[in-house]
Amino acid sequence: MLRSLSIRDFALIDRLDVEFGQGLNVLTGETGAGKSIVLSALDLVLGERADAAMVRSGAGRAAVDALFDVSASGPLLSLLEEMGLPAEDGELLLTREVLAGGKSSARVGGRPVSIAQLRQIGDGLVDIHGQHEHQSLLAVSRHSGVLDDWGGAPIAASRAACAEAFTALRALERERASIETEASERARLLDLLAFQAREIEEASLRPGEDTELEAAHRVLANAQRLAELASQAGLALARDEGGALDALTAAQRATQEAAALDERLAPVAQSIASARYDLEEVARYLSRYADTVEANPQELRQVEERIELLRGLKRKYGATVEAVMEHGREAAQRLAAVERAEGRLPELHELIAKERARFDERCAELTALRRDAAARFSAAVACELADLAMERTRFEALVEDAEPGARGADRVEFLIAPNPGEPLRPLARIASGGEISRIMLAIKSAMARRDPLPTMVFDEIDAGVGGRTASVLADKLAALAADAQVVCITHLPQIAGRASHHLLVEKVMQGERTVVRMSALADEARVEEVARMLGGAAVTEAVVQSARELLAR
Repeated sequence: MLRSLSIRDFALIDRLDVEFGQGLNVLTGETGAGKSIVLSALDLVLGERADAAMVRSGAGRAAVDALFDVSASGPLLSLLEEMGLPAEDGELLLTREVLAGGKSSARVGGRPVSIAQLRQIGDGLVDIHGQHEHQSLLAVSRHSGVLDDWGGAPIAASRAACAEAFTALRALERERASIETEASERARLLDLLAFQAREIEEASLRPGEDTELEAAHRVLANAQRLAELASQAGLALARDEGGALDALTAAQRATQEAAALDERLAPVAQSIASARYDLEEVARYLSRYADTVEANPQELRQVEERIELLRGLKRKYGATVEAVMEHGREAAQRLAAVERAEGRLPELHELIAKERARFDERCAELTALRRDAAARFSAAVACELADLAMERTRFEALVEDAEPGARGADRVEFLIAPNPGEPLRPLARIASGGEISRIMLAIKSAMARRDPLPTMVFDEIDAGVGGRTASVLADKLAALAADAQVVCITHLPQIAGRASHHLLVEKVMQGERTVVRMSALADEARVEEVARMLGGAAVTEAVVQSARELLAR
């Protein structure tokens, strides 16, 4: 049950604190007084979408707190426990804040929660019926959901099984369709994959081979120049006069003789000797290198051909030899998969037949549950209509065959015959606004009795209603309020007269700004408001007396 609502800097509301009670709570006031703003604030704290426009002009943020008594809400308490949000002393505080920039946050019992969690909790606390909801109820596409909600857990489980079977069937059918492409396209793909895999395999590639070939090509293409340079270098080191080795030999003899006189020069003499030995080895290597390096046009041609082969493969399959090799492995795997897929067709046909049979079975089970629920739902709505002075109206939730899908193989439509002797017709063809409102209330009442929520909110569902219909709507709302808390925004004095708690919503000037105020009415203040609702601008003594009589009844 909603105990209180606290609103700060929300739209035209600067500060508003209101308490609600058990039974029927009505909100009244002139058109445009701000009743819908209050309801929008309640929507927000229950998890609806936030918008920067909700923040009062000049304020940095808007905030809404809603305090609920959840001591008798068993399923909700279990949900809160699963979320780690225990309700202390049977009370639950929901908080929603919206910054001027549009970002919002939510808390439950002072703990941060996601908006999805807040909405899930809100769905178990309040059921809101808007003034235009009867229009959406006229849409046939909504009827299946209403009936399924009425059917409860058995239908929900059956529908989930049906959706699972449908998804599995569609996956197999998509696989079969993928395999059953045109023969020419499949053959082209097979030829392409086979060619690519074979071409790369026959190349016998090695990782890093392209780098090795480039190095070998440089040597073969410059063999003569390499031999000349090696000979020149070796001659510079080893010629008899003026060569580096000859100079080092002289230096070695001199330093060895000097080291005999001064031992500090011994390391120097040793270094020169070591350098001389190293240069001798280098000179010998250069001589051998110059003798072995020779032009080999045939080998050069072979290397160039191999390099060109690798370049062609890299242009087609990847930037490196490693990438080309990986492409070859993938092509071979895809080729094997396509070849296997062709052999899988017979197995797929068998699997699809079995899955279709399973799906059909699930659809049949769901249809049976829906038809059983439809009979009970039709009877429940007819009973509610009788309470709304439409006892001679026939109502039927029709379940027909439809194209199978994830939600089963049924089409649900609500049919009605308001007058005896008339055939059942689609609900959308009902012309009377009063009848539509009563039918909608009857359906909502049946749903509420099936799975009641602690609080039900009705936003001007009495639009276009008057006379005797207004009285029966008031009776029905009062009857609902005997089992659950009902909050109703209304313009009908008949409904206001049945309230357990009457709240007046007004717009007032505060300085140079308009703000919304709400106050609880009792005694003469309530008589005055009901009189205004009865008489409009002309509130005579007779109208006031009528208001007293209405409240007395």
